[in-house]
Amino acid sequence: MLSIPHLIVLFIVALVVFGPEKLPELARNLGKVMSEFRRISNEMRYTFEDHLREIERETDVRKAPAVASSPVPAENTIAFRGTPAGSSPDPAALPPSSEEKTEIAASEEPAQTPALTETEKNVGARPA
Repeated sequence: MLSIPHLIVLFIVALVVFGPEKLPELARNLGKVMSEFRRISNEMRYTFEDHLREIERETDVRKAPAVASSPVPAENTIAFRGTPAGSSPDPAALPPSSEEKTEIAASEEPAQTPALTETEKNVGARPA
């Protein structure tokens, strides 16, 4: 990067070489060339990035069927309540599903409360 003293020296050299009449026109043309260069380089970068994304999508599409058909290794399976990974869990050890919970609750009969005797009813009553 050029510092301020370097820029001043370059400006003085350009002023001496090109003269005060041509220097503004030269600076204007240099600015146009720089902006055109920046625009073209940005277009090339965006085009390159788009092509890379497209290639990545194509490779993902090609890999997707192979991943879906591959078997799951035993170390990636979940073990239920002490069941070794890769073996089938005992159905009795699995927690009940929501449907099974509903069936269990419907099949249970409510607890029968014994009938209170007359003295048990009056124990909590206040005398009048």
